[in-house]
Amino acid sequence: MPPAAWEAALSDAVAQAGGLDDVAGLDALRTDRSEASGTGYWSAATGEYRLDLLRLAFGRDDVLLPQVLGPTCQAGHLRTGAPLGPGAGDCAAAALGVGAEPGDVIVSIGTSGVVSTVSNVPTADPSGIVAGFADTTGRFLPLVCTLNAARVLDAAATMLRVDHAELSALALSAPPGADGLTLVPYLEGERTPNRPHATGAVHGLALRTSTPAHLARAAVEGMLCALADGLDAMIAQGTTVNRVILVGGGARSEAVRRIAPTVFGRPVLVPPLGEYVADGAARQAAWVLSGGQRPPSWTVGQVEMHEADAVPAIRERYAVARANVLDRAG
Repeated sequence: MPPAAWEAALSDAVAQAGGLDDVAGLDALRTDRSEASGTGYWSAATGEYRLDLLRLAFGRDDVLLPQVLGPTCQAGHLRTGAPLGPGAGDCAAAALGVGAEPGDVIVSIGTSGVVSTVSNVPTADPSGIVAGFADTTGRFLPLVCTLNAARVLDAAATMLRVDHAELSALALSAPPGADGLTLVPYLEGERTPNRPHATGAVHGLALRTSTPAHLARAAVEGMLCALADGLDAMIAQGTTVNRVILVGGGARSEAVRRIAPTVFGRPVLVPPLGEYVADGAARQAAWVLSGGQRPPSWTVGQVEMHEADAVPAIRERYAVARANVLDRAG
């Protein structure tokens, strides 16, 4: 899009929001640390743009780049006088909304799966599995994203012709490990690991595991194992795991909540169902208005804790099945 079109689009957006009294033109572009860190050419570790990467990509670095705002900086003001906060990416906003602190690992089960944590130090993973994002508080948000999460539950429910409540009940009626039935959930390829052409697979199918309950259990465990791989990658980068916080639409499943500790090997906290991205935006707005060194205190309501003995055989069988799938996918 040419600069004139960008400027027109910006003006339209501002007008719909009530207008700005102190910002005009492309030189007024602003962004926040979390979104900037997702570009690949802004370093969360240094707080600077990587002009060397821009030169490699475009052969030049004399390009207009947004100013990256700090946690409580104001991007401008509406004509009503209301200040505009810096904003945030969805994962960073959710971490703020759920009140995550260093040592908290957030596992978000939406269409895709996200494992993230708030960290006092930046992450640099040469493999690219752990992305080195920034958070909303001036700290860092190491993050692993999988392509298949709640959609695995959707697919299993469709195959079994049940709704999600029935799928959950079926999964909980089967034993841990599903008597060896293992599902590798690469239903739309996968990005962690990076195998865009991989497909899902079911291993260990036998007469005794050919039941709806076993398949339901294998689907839940397979989805959680893929997320546990992300948790392992975070730990390999030095992440301390004090708590696992489970959020997202997939956390509505009782089976997911109860089976997660057996796969993750840790207690799992489940806050009330909510829109934590929106909560994070609200908390950031309150922080911008109130000032201070830390965000205002925030409560998320009654938190459920789910504990269960780890079942290492689940991850062990999954690792074997996953290796077979990856070998086949090249």
